[in-house]
Amino acid sequence: MYKVKVYITLRESVLDPQGTVVKGSLHSLDFNEVQDVRIGKYMELTIDKTDRDIDAAVKEMCERLLANIVIEDYRYEIEECVAL
Repeated sequence: MYKVKVYITLRESVLDPQGTVVKGSLHSLDFNEVQDVRIGKYMELTIDKTDRDIDAAVKEMCERLLANIVIEDYRYEIEECVAL
């Protein structure tokens, strides 16, 4: 079994209105040192080991469903789970 941590963020060239609102709210709370905020998504997947290459399978999942590859970037970490 594998635990996969997937991080999805807007590409740098894409405006992030939600991040802009959060930044403004932080400034209104006197956290003026915050220079920029970008909002993203985080997912954890638990995957049974299969005959398919786990790295290729996760990449395909990200590109076909989890991320909108036109406006989002993704990265992931794969950890092998130890059975108890």
